[in-house]
Amino acid sequence: MDSRKENIIVDLTFKFALDIIKFAEILEQNKKYVIAKQLLKSGTSVGANVREAQNAESKADFIHKMKIALKEVDETEYWLLLIDASENYPKEKSLIEKIHIIDKILTKIIGTAKKVNQPFSRIDK
Repeated sequence: MDSRKENIIVDLTFKFALDIIKFAEILEQNKKYVIAKQLLKSGTSVGANVREAQNAESKADFIHKMKIALKEVDETEYWLLLIDASENYPKEKSLIEKIHIIDKILTKIIGTAKKVNQPFSRIDK
């Protein structure tokens, strides 16, 4: 049994990464190798950075890592929108919706973490 506390953004970005892997495989089956690789890198990096932020050494480190995750969200959204706008590409609108949700949650987390008088406490695994 996993002893980690439930963490919505960690779980959400992990599930999103799994969805990205599946979609990248579909893109590769359609010989869309370059875009598949770009999407795979940015889409899985979101969760990796969120996970890394859970072990931040300070509030500033936590915010920095979450901002990196947010940048990866932006890049992932770009690739998904490009795919959606391109002809002869498989479509997956649900990934665009999911990345927008992740964007909103990360933006809220960063904003809350930036507030003054909020003590930093690491979430232990």
